[in-house]
Amino acid sequence: MTDPANRGPEMGRPLASRRAVLGGVAGAAAMLAARPALALLEIDITRGNVDPLPIAVTDLYSEDPAATQLGIDMSRIVAADLQISGLFRPLPREAFIQQPADMQMRPRFVDWRTINAQALVTGRAVLEADGRMRVEFRLWDVFAEQQMTGLAFTSTPENWRRVAHLIADQIYERLTGERGYFDTRIVYVSETGPMTQRMKRLAIMDQDGANHRFLTDGSYLVLTPRFSPTAQEITYLAYINNRPRVYIYNIDTGQQEILGDFPGMTYAPRFSPDGRKVVMSLAQSGNSDVYTMDLQTRSVERLTTSASIDTSPSYSPDGERITFNSDRGGSQQIYVMDAHGGGIQRISFGSGRYATPVWSPRGDLIAFTKIDSGTFYIGVMRPDGSGERLLTESFLVEGPTWAPNGRVLMYFRQDQTTEAGGGDVSLWSIDLTGYNERRVATPLMGSDPAWSPPLSA
Repeated sequence: MTDPANRGPEMGRPLASRRAVLGGVAGAAAMLAARPALALLEIDITRGNVDPLPIAVTDLYSEDPAATQLGIDMSRIVAADLQISGLFRPLPREAFIQQPADMQMRPRFVDWRTINAQALVTGRAVLEADGRMRVEFRLWDVFAEQQMTGLAFTSTPENWRRVAHLIADQIYERLTGERGYFDTRIVYVSETGPMTQRMKRLAIMDQDGANHRFLTDGSYLVLTPRFSPTAQEITYLAYINNRPRVYIYNIDTGQQEILGDFPGMTYAPRFSPDGRKVVMSLAQSGNSDVYTMDLQTRSVERLTTSASIDTSPSYSPDGERITFNSDRGGSQQIYVMDAHGGGIQRISFGSGRYATPVWSPRGDLIAFTKIDSGTFYIGVMRPDGSGERLLTESFLVEGPTWAPNGRVLMYFRQDQTTEAGGGDVSLWSIDLTGYNERRVATPLMGSDPAWSPPLSA
């Protein structure tokens, strides 16, 4: 299997069908038969402060000692993913009455009701003769005593973490009605050293912090990395030889290329939803405007022409509109225009200044940074500017990025300190209701996060 960090197992083939190959990647997922549940166990994720659903995630059973530890490790990843979402409360394994070996046909649901589990995850892991790993899981409604869903994945043993994230995604989707976001990655700026001599490197990791690696060596400054729609390329700003330019980095090959040699400073790049263009800001003679570049023809289109600072552009998911921030009205505010620069409208009218707008993958909201009376906020509003909600505040919070299902935001926070320029920076996440705010673990300090699309799109 090619690079398990970048390629996904196949998904969704019927159990009776032949094995397929998608995108040149071997592996398969099959739907296991499930009778319709008598009662629908589900979570309403639109409400704030949802009580986490008690769920029992058992170790994947295996009669093969070589696969036993894999089954244990995978179940731990599934439980951790579900817990991170804030919507689930995995029950302690010490409380389990029934063991995995006894549940291969059907669980004894009374044992799980005794410990107050509402949902139950069972499964098994097998190493096949050709060296590949087959993993099955089933999600059960404990009170209805019915299977809700089940899948089987075939992949290489080295891909076990990816398969565990895919299982967690399926459970999340079945119980919330929204697509999961666990089989994703985060690219961000890793920071180390004092403020006056801070090293900033591109780094990438799984959404749970695993498989962390650095993409640049710190010999030059990097800022604002953003994923392509395929999650295989990153665009970012780099100061190489003290010249600020926008670059594209290929994760598979490690190669980077400059995105045009403009006379002024280029910054704040983002891919279009179809991956064919990059939208960015270009500063010349003290003025910044929004431009796009076609990645195939390298033709450039100027979208704004005001005598102000227009920056931080972000496409709507359908590619028809762009949001950006501008001080054309006298203070930094959020605007929306069509994809070719027409129909510009201001949408932010609250107190304070607004920055770094980014369109939700669902298209229903725009996230932003707000600065009001010396306090920073992360908030969201509808694309017409209505329904503004502030989710978190601090001495400095900035740079929101959306999970691919549009239900969770990640951003970075800087601690207050007496040192000039501020203190340590770290990554944080919060759900759309304003609850479940938590720090995202990184080996060093972190800023400017960007969430990838699903790796198994």
